[in-house]
Amino acid sequence: MTESLLVTGGAGFIGSNFIAFLLETNSKIEIYNLDLLTYAGNLENTNSFSKNPNYTFIEGDICDRKLVESLFEKFQFDHVVHFAAESHVDNSISGPEAFIKTNVNGTFTLLDVARKKWMEEPFKYKDSLKKNRFLHISTDEVYGTLGSEGLFTEDTPYAPNSPYSASKAASDMIVRSYFHTYGMNVVTTNCSNNYGPNQHDEKLIPTIIRKALNEESIPIYGDGLNVRDWLFVLDHCKGIWRVFEKGIAGETYNIGGENERTNIYIAQCICDLLDEMDPKSKGSYSDQITYVKDRPGHDKRYAIDASKISRELGWEADENFESGIKKTVQHYISKYTSA
Repeated sequence: MTESLLVTGGAGFIGSNFIAFLLETNSKIEIYNLDLLTYAGNLENTNSFSKNPNYTFIEGDICDRKLVESLFEKFQFDHVVHFAAESHVDNSISGPEAFIKTNVNGTFTLLDVARKKWMEEPFKYKDSLKKNRFLHISTDEVYGTLGSEGLFTEDTPYAPNSPYSASKAASDMIVRSYFHTYGMNVVTTNCSNNYGPNQHDEKLIPTIIRKALNEESIPIYGDGLNVRDWLFVLDHCKGIWRVFEKGIAGETYNIGGENERTNIYIAQCICDLLDEMDPKSKGSYSDQITYVKDRPGHDKRYAIDASKISRELGWEADENFESGIKKTVQHYISKYTSA
């Protein structure tokens, strides 16, 4: 039996990779991609599957309740996987309003429409819709920052430090409330930093590669010693689907790559790979690395403990950072040198 799945933000980085993965591995799901095509969304990310008969694209805003209600009525969605979010931290510092609108109000709109469509009353689903599920994609940034030791777990208190992470923390809490108040079948995933194909050009890894190839300065914030846990995007997509299929309602699952690296290590690693794959006529790409003024509220270290999803759901990352970054650099060399 075919099931219908609403994916929000599916023209973005992680959402488009998730749709591609799902269409390749599951022929019994019809995917409806709702995306407003802001700076984070790009229809080119959907080229590989745009003509798939099980795929439909809808341009629209998750904050538009009338639109969301009409889509639920027309397509009778069985499930929602909610990626859509404003996610660029620097943009949240200069213009936080859009982050509150999309990440908080948009998540509420989706949840509330789904609840009213799927449920008769609190803790009672309509007879034919008892398996309907809402999966919410979040971030490790809701936990704040870590010292030199320790890991974020699902029980780590929330302590967001930017308007972006605060808006995601608020959306997580709304999702949680719909489980405890209404008995809605929700699950949440919090992931570490993703990398791989289709990432927005302004994110760290694409920026390093693009600037290097253009022979421009490669900007690194502060002292370059901020630490992130890096997760290859396809591994993340596999983890999301594992949580969707097997996760317990009301639970949160952290998805991390267990690949802690400093920003300066990332830059140097990419430059070394570029020196091998697409060498300059003179010198090394690392000569272009420059340090710039740190951004406000820049968290020092993130690192995720992914033992819960591993132990309870059997998920493990297939890529380590060194294998994943080679694939990523090759992708962006092809993208930027053919443009």
